[in-house]
Amino acid sequence: MGIIINLDVVMAQRKKGLTELAGEVDITLANLSILKNNKAKAIRLSTLSAICKALDCQPGDLLQYVDDKDQEEE
Repeated sequence: MGIIINLDVVMAQRKKGLTELAGEVDITLANLSILKNNKAKAIRLSTLSAICKALDCQPGDLLQYVDDKDQEEE
C-alpha cells in the first residue's frame, strides 16, 4: 500500500498513550491499534479530524505517501 500512517510517531511526540487517545477520539482501542500499526485499509475523515484535534496536528503529520516501488526495495 502506498500510504503509511505515522500515528505512533505523532503519539510519541505528544506523549499520548493509546488508551488516552482512544478516549479523546471516542474510538475503540482495537480500531486505534489497527491504525497505529499501519494495518488499516481505510479511515473516516471524521476519525482523522478527531485524531488531529486530539493530537494538535495536521493530517499530513499522520499520513505519508510512499511509492510501492520504493517500499519493496526496503
